[in-house]
Amino acid sequence: MGRFGLPGRITVAGLGVSGISAARALAGLGARVTVVDNGDGDAHRARAAELAELGIEVRLGHLPDGARAGESLPEGTELVVTSPGWPPQSPLFLAAAEAGVDVVGDVEVAWRLRGAGAELRAARRAEAEGAGEGADAAPAGPAEWLAITGTNGKTTTTQMLASILKAAGLRTAAVGNIGTPIIDVVLGEQHYDVLAVELSSYQLHWAPSLRVHSAAVLNLAPDHLDWHGSMEAYAADKGRIYEGNTVACVYNVADKATEDLVVEADVEEGCRAIGFTLGAPGPSMLGVVDGILVDRAFVENRHKNAQELAEVTDVNPPAPHNIANALAAAALARAFGVEPRAVRDGLRDFRPDAHRVARVDEVASVTYVDDSKATNTHAAEASLASFDKVVWIAGGLAKGATFDELVQKSAERMRGAVLIGADRALIAEALARHAPEVPVVDLDRTDTGAMLAAVREAAALAEPGDTVLLAPACASMDMFANYNKRGDAFADAVRELAAENAADTA
Repeated sequence: MGRFGLPGRITVAGLGVSGISAARALAGLGARVTVVDNGDGDAHRARAAELAELGIEVRLGHLPDGARAGESLPEGTELVVTSPGWPPQSPLFLAAAEAGVDVVGDVEVAWRLRGAGAELRAARRAEAEGAGEGADAAPAGPAEWLAITGTNGKTTTTQMLASILKAAGLRTAAVGNIGTPIIDVVLGEQHYDVLAVELSSYQLHWAPSLRVHSAAVLNLAPDHLDWHGSMEAYAADKGRIYEGNTVACVYNVADKATEDLVVEADVEEGCRAIGFTLGAPGPSMLGVVDGILVDRAFVENRHKNAQELAEVTDVNPPAPHNIANALAAAALARAFGVEPRAVRDGLRDFRPDAHRVARVDEVASVTYVDDSKATNTHAAEASLASFDKVVWIAGGLAKGATFDELVQKSAERMRGAVLIGADRALIAEALARHAPEVPVVDLDRTDTGAMLAAVREAAALAEPGDTVLLAPACASMDMFANYNKRGDAFADAVRELAAENAADTA
């Protein structure tokens, strides 16, 4: 074992953001690091050259023996650190298992190196102060982790939590599946009191020793089943977030599967199950009463008392699924001891990222809303439930999803639907089965003008007071680089429509 208990020879799988972060950090701590990736394009070669300057070996594309670099375990490897998206059945991991070598993710590495980060910061501080060998450089303890997962709402809830923690005067950052790679934060110069950590099912799969202060599972719906193999495996990986929790396991009262994961979890003695609900909360829950977010979990005599935290109007936007996000964030903050006023102030200060139920414009008394981030059926259902009458723009890559339940639950809200993308026929079939009265425009185009055409078709279906909603329920990569580009195309199309309408009425 090397410094901080690290193995001497580590292989990093993947040359993306998290892989580069892990490689740099591990090499900086003295490990001999080899990065492997099947890619061999210009971008891969440029990243490889940068890492080579740090003494990190990078193997790309095909090796001299004809094998692919990302499928061969380098000789002498003692640990494999994988990027989150690499599936468990990758040949590299099968080879590692056969050799008795553990495979972990960057989150697991960050968790194991928490103490190392505190020690490194103390050493830097002592050196900066010229304190010398015998100086008192006792490290501040590592930051606590408040962790969040779920099929939808993870990023928003994590950012809400960070906003609340900042309002409480705590040093914090939103990390994990968003923002700065978590290893860089753990080993960085900035000391944090607590981290708001978003974790994907991929990251949780590769983080066997994770044991956090408190955690929340927001919801569970089929997603990434091609990676996990089954809904049961997907749920089990999500449930890892509760293992070893010390203070609170936060679950969604409206989604029994999340509570079941709490029941199954092996937690520390005294850890509590805390529910959140859009209705009136029972004891040990947070909920909503007469437009007020209230806490009946972290109060004295919770069987009789409740604490006001914020108003529904403090949540931006105040859509039902976003209020649920706010309650989950508040529950984690309260578990950490945050005062009620900071919950209110943090929610008021929070501004959601683009492409998340974002109002773009109003044209001819019709509101246009961009929720391009709704890349699966669960997210799209929540988005549709936020509006009374909707012309729905949907479609893309279905990722194995089915749309019957979504259409059944949302049919009454639909004024019409405009379908785009590779798997639009699956949505059209569900609409024909469960909402045959809803007019459907099947837009068989993938060119750059397709989104403008979709917006114009939606405008023709809409009536004053309606909402035209981009909530695709699908991934974007069939037509766009990512959901951000898809949302940008929608917003551009709406602005063009608005300009045309202004010219017509001038």
